[in-house]
Amino acid sequence: MAKHGKKYLEAKAKIDKDTSYNPDEAMRLVKETAYAKFDGTVEVHMRTTLDPRQADQQIRSTVVLPNGLGKTVRVLVFAQGEGANKAKEAGADVVADDDEWVKKIQDGFTDFDIAIATPETMGMAGKLGRVLGPRGLMPNPKAGTVVKVEDLPQAIQEAKAGRIEFRLDKTANIHVPIGKVSFDADKLTENFSALMSALKKAKPAAAKGIFLRKITVTSTMGPGVKVDINRALSMEAEE
Repeated sequence: MAKHGKKYLEAKAKIDKDTSYNPDEAMRLVKETAYAKFDGTVEVHMRTTLDPRQADQQIRSTVVLPNGLGKTVRVLVFAQGEGANKAKEAGADVVADDDEWVKKIQDGFTDFDIAIATPETMGMAGKLGRVLGPRGLMPNPKAGTVVKVEDLPQAIQEAKAGRIEFRLDKTANIHVPIGKVSFDADKLTENFSALMSALKKAKPAAAKGIFLRKITVTSTMGPGVKVDINRALSMEAEE
């Protein structure tokens, strides 16, 4: 087991390990216990009761965080003809419209955070499965990253505004960034609330009752803060 430094232990001492905090309290504590010298990311880690091996217990969806992620999101779009023009007009950072771009990406170009494709260009994107797949960048309809030409402007705008994908991993956990330590606690709470609303909508039909076992919020390098599951799931009603 890794030994933690003095700053971590001092931060951890401010948190009662036996308490599950209100979401707003948890966000304040995460900010208070963040000690990294840089502006760390605030992440939500959720342990579920789901079985990731079962097709009817999968979770994969997206959420637009009302306050964004606090970083510039670079968007690459696979599109041709009218789609390429629309993508450029909508502010795409890179428009991949031919096989030269496929080769460039195969050769190591990954200067983008999200890849969006039109259905017509999925053949082009499909050639890059080995490069994009492991990085979580492969366009996918469930992630809202395969869209019709007419829907490109909205998809690009949402991606840049802070739309993120969340999914169940092989260990039945979900990990989602919701902002930066420098955000006001209220803004982190709003982003967290949006995530919880999206999670409830994405609940698999096979999931019975409350399918969350534990919710923890952390900052980069900082200690975890447990969040009260019932309060988290009822946030939408309180807004």
